[in-house]
Amino acid sequence: MHPELAPGPVLVWRLPSPLLTISSGALGGGIGERRWVINATVPHGYDRDDPDVHLAELAAALDLTGPGTGFLTAVDVREVATAADSGVLAHVTAGIGAHPTWAAAPDAAVAAPSVGTINAVCFLPVRLSDAALVNAVATVAEAKAQALAEAGVPGTGTSTDATALLCPVDGEPEAYGGPRSRVGSALARAAHTAIHTALRA
Repeated sequence: MHPELAPGPVLVWRLPSPLLTISSGALGGGIGERRWVINATVPHGYDRDDPDVHLAELAAALDLTGPGTGFLTAVDVREVATAADSGVLAHVTAGIGAHPTWAAAPDAAVAAPSVGTINAVCFLPVRLSDAALVNAVATVAEAKAQALAEAGVPGTGTSTDATALLCPVDGEPEAYGGPRSRVGSALARAAHTAIHTALRA
């Protein structure tokens, strides 16, 4: 499913029917059924301490109703990169700023300024179990780390990266979402390709 572009700019996915979603978004995070997703550009230096409220305001302005999930980024979301593989569709906006981070950085490095966000919104063709959805989030993180390493980026991501995975609510759940599983391998390839493309943008 492809997003529409609203003023702001904001990417909007209006789902024809609710999808089972796992999200680390500031709004609508966790696991549950969601009816929409937004990924919105904010200015560099954005300092609101209520991003969930901000996203809810954006959703209301876009006439989005029911539960949804949302992300913010300083990246221009019009530069979204999309990749598909075996029924998986990955949409990525990527900015690493001047200070990408290592996941296991020492405490002294945590306070270093870091502007940049990698947001991934991925659609899966079949139902995954809750455990497989958690596993699939890790798969996206692995694909991201691989793409960043191949691009020569000295880090595993940024401190504000976010991911949403969406799948049908019906059907026999797939038990696995790791990178060698049927769905997870396609997800890894799609996310890896989209991240590479977004970084070049």
